[in-house]
Amino acid sequence: MFIFAFGIGYVLMTKMYTIDNVNLKYVEPIFTWTLVGTILGARIGHVIFYQPELFKEDFWSVFLPISTKNGFKFTGFSGLASHGATIAVILTTLYYSFKIIKRNPLWVYDRLGIVVAIGGAFVRMGNFFNSEIIGKPVDPNSPFALLFPQQSSEYGVTVPRYPTQLFEAVGYVLLFIILWTLYRKTNKKYQQGWLFGLFFIILWAIRFFVEFLKEPQGDEFISFAGLNTGQILSIPFIIAGFIIMIYSKKFKITEAENAKPE
Repeated sequence: MFIFAFGIGYVLMTKMYTIDNVNLKYVEPIFTWTLVGTILGARIGHVIFYQPELFKEDFWSVFLPISTKNGFKFTGFSGLASHGATIAVILTTLYYSFKIIKRNPLWVYDRLGIVVAIGGAFVRMGNFFNSEIIGKPVDPNSPFALLFPQQSSEYGVTVPRYPTQLFEAVGYVLLFIILWTLYRKTNKKYQQGWLFGLFFIILWAIRFFVEFLKEPQGDEFISFAGLNTGQILSIPFIIAGFIIMIYSKKFKITEAENAKPE
């Protein structure tokens, strides 16, 4: 699913850079930096927010797809947090914007948000196939009741649960359709940051509300007023989205400026 996510992302970014008259030599660097930021940030974010004990108990498993606890074995990266990936990609994109493409970072974020929306849907489908990040138990007669026979033993007996991975995946697909339509059919892509702010608001709102139906992921790093770690970490991103949309009015560019020669 990661291969599908990044493959389609590469195609979409190439399409948008062509529309915006940007030299396609800049596509590969953003692909590389986003890939590194996503994997590394998601992994470290998961350990910090959900399994901080790994830093002491199995340090190398934080950075490598292995486990040295109770013998050496290849495990793959089974813990990845979207909040950590978001923070890392924001940082790697800043570097890409200032040092490589030399454009306003908000211009890049607007387009990257479109790619991440559809990519997130594929990642959640991968979670569904792996029976991970599963939902809470639900009445067997519910139309949303599904069994996850591959689920980890930490969830106990296999019982009907909400397919929360698919709820998020559908939400992200709809978000992609909204952003892509606004990018192609309106002038919002010239108001730098507006599409990115909208992306933040909707994406993290989807995550916030679906969390009510999810089982807790590992040890909760923080919780407050009945909200879990995933929900609390989503709130700052939603607020940031509103702030970015408000301030995007100050970063409008003309169609000519958008298509500046490279």
